[in-house]
Amino acid sequence: MTRSMLGKDSPLQRRTLQAQARVTRGSSSMRSDAPLNECEQRKSSDTNTPTTLSTLSMIEEATIKHVLAMKNDFIDSPEFYKRNAARKIYEKTPEVDPPDVSWYRPLMDDFTPARSRTSGSNRKKSTVVLSLEQERALFLRFNFARFQLKKIQDKLNGRLPKDKIKREILHWHRIAGRYREQIAETNLALVLAMAKRTRLSDVDFADLVSEGNMALMRSVDKFDCERGFKFSTYACRAILKAFSRQGMKNARYRQRFPTEYDPAFEKSDHLETKRATHIEESAMEVKHIVLNNEADLSEVELSVLEHRFGVSDSESEVTEPKRALTLEQVGQIIGVTKERVRQIQNKALEKIRIILDDDTPGGRRSNTFATKN
Repeated sequence: MTRSMLGKDSPLQRRTLQAQARVTRGSSSMRSDAPLNECEQRKSSDTNTPTTLSTLSMIEEATIKHVLAMKNDFIDSPEFYKRNAARKIYEKTPEVDPPDVSWYRPLMDDFTPARSRTSGSNRKKSTVVLSLEQERALFLRFNFARFQLKKIQDKLNGRLPKDKIKREILHWHRIAGRYREQIAETNLALVLAMAKRTRLSDVDFADLVSEGNMALMRSVDKFDCERGFKFSTYACRAILKAFSRQGMKNARYRQRFPTEYDPAFEKSDHLETKRATHIEESAMEVKHIVLNNEADLSEVELSVLEHRFGVSDSESEVTEPKRALTLEQVGQIIGVTKERVRQIQNKALEKIRIILDDDTPGGRRSNTFATKN
């Protein structure tokens, strides 16, 4: 059974354990990363029966097609061409325990202060610092699995594999994925360290962490352990370059779209437009009633409405609207007090309101519109 690379007591680990059924392990002498032929030989020698291959699932078949279709690269090493290379790489190299990544919550520290304090106190205990020999052992196992996949791919040369070859492909693919994940999880602290070191005010911290994680995975695929350097020396430089590219990409985006995101732009103005249109139509209807004197207004009432609200049928009103006067100014024009002007105005507006409210089929307003149409 492949060893889980999830952190101990992490939420994802607990969900995985609850969802999966418990599978009993085979012989204690068999290792999950041992060569496939050796595992089959031990199993057959214990049971004294020939090995049988079960039917592959649809997911496994799709995985095999994906592995054979992709370009399987690896970092070459002289250790791969020695005799019994698989036994020396997987059994004689020192074993490295998987890290505990339950502390890795880079985007939750600001929202859970108690948890951030706890994670800060346990970070030193959970973070694994590998020696040069341990890193070399992990990278040799990872690249040897990719080396085997490349050999199988070249041997098939586009032909369909048999069941035994399919099992080998799945076996080496799982080993490569497991060690790739272990190396990346062991060096997750590098991403946070470089993200806090980089000062990019216009780039979100979540985007930096995401870009750094992608750069870390690419570094795992391209690192050559035979040169004698630590992986952190290579990965930190790659992560910083990724941050620089992200900053340049964001700067180009700002130059092309200089306007900041405004939620008001996403809000519909349909109600405001409809309300303004209704007010304009109502005003035009009232003006039509006043100009045609459909409410039987007297000359004094027409004069008051004309001066008070600037209602006029002259052509000059289109280019320059007539200015509305106050009650006192209108009173001085027609020779009455401003209180009397207010009374005349209210009486005229009441007549107009009656015309507007007359919506009966035989009403005056309906007959007027019918005649016009």
